[in-house]
Amino acid sequence: MQIKRDDLSGPEVAVFLEEHMAQMRRQSPPESVHALPIEGLRRPEVTFWSIWEDGELLGCGALKELDALHGEIKSMRTVARHLRKGVATAMLNHILEEARRRGYRCLSLETGVQPAFEPARRLYERTGFSSCGPFADYTDDPNSVFMTKEI
Repeated sequence: MQIKRDDLSGPEVAVFLEEHMAQMRRQSPPESVHALPIEGLRRPEVTFWSIWEDGELLGCGALKELDALHGEIKSMRTVARHLRKGVATAMLNHILEEARRRGYRCLSLETGVQPAFEPARRLYERTGFSSCGPFADYTDDPNSVFMTKEI
């Protein structure tokens, strides 16, 4: 697997992110969809990576800088046919390494409460993330789980 910084210009990534947004809209009510559209992932405070193998897109992930010491994981997603092959773990480890390199002290995320998000929550818990309250611009949301990890 190869992880590369991605400028979001490739058609495979664009289609994949559209599918991601569509699934988020199916899983959560509109006010609880916190996934960034492609334009939001192009903002200067966001770094986006894609993960590939033999020319095939396996997944993606992003890191948003909230401030000089705090980052947020965004858009962690694995292509359905590559689930449970270590793609998400590889991307999460990459994001954690980058957060440490930047000198962040804390890394946080928001994910859903619905059963479809259970594998993601388990992955984050295994990696040392724990539940927390809303952070940054988030507010209490019964459809959201907020997690954080000191690094």
